[in-house]
Amino acid sequence: MVKSEPLSLTILGATGSIGRSTIDLVTRNPGRYAVEALTGANNVELLIEQALALKPKLAVVADPLRYAALKKGLAGTGIACASGPEAVVEAASRPARWVMSAIVGAAGLKPTLAAIERGAVIGLANKETLVSAGDLVMAAVKRAGATLLPVDSEHSAIFQVLDGAQMEAVEKIILTASGGPFRTFSLNRMGQVTPEEAVAHPNWSMGAKISVDSATMMNKGLELIEAHHLFGLPEDRIDILVHPQSVIHSLVAYVDGSVLAQLGTPDMRTPIAYALAWPKRMAAPSARLDLAEIATLTFEAPDPIRFPALALARRALRSGGGAPTILNAANEVAVQRFLDRRIGFLDIARIVERTLDALAAAGAPAGLDDVLALDAEARRVALTFA
Repeated sequence: MVKSEPLSLTILGATGSIGRSTIDLVTRNPGRYAVEALTGANNVELLIEQALALKPKLAVVADPLRYAALKKGLAGTGIACASGPEAVVEAASRPARWVMSAIVGAAGLKPTLAAIERGAVIGLANKETLVSAGDLVMAAVKRAGATLLPVDSEHSAIFQVLDGAQMEAVEKIILTASGGPFRTFSLNRMGQVTPEEAVAHPNWSMGAKISVDSATMMNKGLELIEAHHLFGLPEDRIDILVHPQSVIHSLVAYVDGSVLAQLGTPDMRTPIAYALAWPKRMAAPSARLDLAEIATLTFEAPDPIRFPALALARRALRSGGGAPTILNAANEVAVQRFLDRRIGFLDIARIVERTLDALAAAGAPAGLDDVLALDAEARRVALTFA
């Protein structure tokens, strides 16, 4: 039997939650993967530890102030070191066949596009890339012959049960949402929540930004826009359903009345494993689902009063043009201000709405430079409201 060559891969955002889960799966499969590059934001100690274990050809820390520590920590290993945003883009441009895009926020856009433009297979965990520049990104995918494999649990679930050869038979797709930690809170109580409460997700282990997005349900709004681009469905054929147990990760409804769903325990290693092994499957250490033990699955419609972020995301998608870029940028600014204790929890959606209103006349971005310029302008405007 001929032994197959290991799959070359690069992990963008290796020190974050998705990156760490990806590395966990890679290390459980010795000899199956060869790591080309690892990038991290500023956790240089963890990046050094990961690089020593995986022996990539290149390790990049996005924060230039951490470069000296990275170089010292990897001295004598033969691993090349670099720092700064452009070095992260260079890491994405290196010849790895498979790239995990797990950088949080709009910072992941340029590196992801660099990997797409050379025709790589992309495990996409950075939803902001498609929210900020969906038309641009999908055109690049088609032009370069790249492959986008969704890693968000909801989009991975849809990808697994969607019959792409019969899209005309799809009535709608249904994204499930846990509802976050404040699903049962009153508006008054939500106005008093702290960053510590917001990042304590009841089901998933995630980073701070995505945890706050889940608490406001903006995360689901961003996923709605991402789903539109990934699956080519209009906004009115994408539903959102609150499912507190996070067992059903999403569903596809067909015109014959069939509804297909993907189920599993809330562990991101399941969708990551699906993307890593695609088009096959690989073993993952996720806890196995025991429906008899769970016994009850519940569902409810999202509350538009307490979670206005969903309506804002739908508005941005319907408006098109630069509205999704503005939505994403303003949200990133507002979430960070909340985490910094400069604004209240309910102010996040208010700032996003005011920024969308203020920049309603912005035109559609014609290219990456336009996207980045509009992103910067939206951040500037959002800060004036924060």
